Amino acid sequence: MSKQLLFDMVLKIKNRDARRLWLDRQGLAPTPTGRLDLLQIIKDLGFVQLDTIRNVTRAHHHILWSRNQNYREPMLNNLLANQREIFEHFTHDASVLPLDIYPYWQRQFQRLGARTAAHNEMSANAVAAMQARIATEGPLSTHAFDTKISGKKEMWARPPHKRALDHLWYAGKLTTAHRENFIKYYDLTERVIPEQYRQPTHSAQTQIHWLCKAALDRLGMATLGEIQRFWAAVDTKEVRFWAAAAADQLIPISVESTTGDWTDMVAPADIETLLDQAPAPSTRLRILSPFDPAIRDRTRLLRLFGFDYRIEIFVPAAKRRWGYYVYPLLEGDRFVGRIELKADRKAGLLKVIQIWQEPSVQWTKARNKKLDAELVRLSRFIGAETIKWQCGRITG
Repeated sequence: MSKQLLFDMVLKIKNRDARRLWLDRQGLAPTPTGRLDLLQIIKDLGFVQLDTIRNVTRAHHHILWSRNQNYREPMLNNLLANQREIFEHFTHDASVLPLDIYPYWQRQFQRLGARTAAHNEMSANAVAAMQARIATEGPLSTHAFDTKISGKKEMWARPPHKRALDHLWYAGKLTTAHRENFIKYYDLTERVIPEQYRQPTHSAQTQIHWLCKAALDRLGMATLGEIQRFWAAVDTKEVRFWAAAAADQLIPISVESTTGDWTDMVAPADIETLLDQAPAPSTRLRILSPFDPAIRDRTRLLRLFGFDYRIEIFVPAAKRRWGYYVYPLLEGDRFVGRIELKADRKAGLLKVIQIWQEPSVQWTKARNKKLDAELVRLSRFIGAETIKWQCGRITG
């Protein structure tokens, strides 16, 4: 059978339909209003990345607010520290995940625990003493311990006690109990994670298959590489093994890019139903976090939306193409521009530093009104009273 004939037999998904499905899977299709179910948002996304930088608001808060603008910043720590509905660990970065994923995360504890053990500089007795203090005194942060870096102090160097706490956290022996001013407090895992989530044991194969399927469910359609990158908890070989074993539950598809090229992917067996049910995205203009999961995979983003995006916080100022902290602007199913913002919470200011329209986008007065409305909503979210433009506006 010819390659062209095989292509003709595969389900082909046009670019606009693929974008519609992806935004629906990401919780960005409906207008972000109505009753807030914070835990369900996190379950639907799979995880929410944490980030320390509070340029306007920290990335995790922005991601959740983009899905429902009734969200407020203290709610996430309440879900973690008081309701115990989520836990912290490492996907491709530090993240919060729903507790019902915990039984399928044991391999990740083992993988990352083994990896970080090599960097532990403290003796077994010293590490045991740290754990004993936590057992006796309750949750402690790194500030409760004091060790010094030996040798040359490099940029990312960490004192031995921080490395040891990190290792215990990666290995699942310690868990984040809560955060104060974003400072992590470690506690014994058995005091944080309820027993019904700690006790179930699944084989490595079961965990791999669950993680791959759960990734595809949230992606809607994906290459095997995109499935592997979703959690960063399985390797390429394991994803291929899963795809072969689950072949009767997968549909081969071909997805059109913005340039008219086609990419072979797989999709769940109910892909046509998902496509039929995926609504047209809201025409609201949204200011997305640079760490939003909808744009995390830059290759996928470029393929589906033709939006070439990089964050330049680690790029020297003179070499930046855009700016330090630049936010994508999503309107409907198109990225129409990007905007550099900075908040001064003490002064009650949200500052617009620079704005750019995408080359193919005609900027209109209506789009400016939409942007103004979103800036007002964002400023209200962070408690800023004034929006200050430090650059010229786009006039068309």
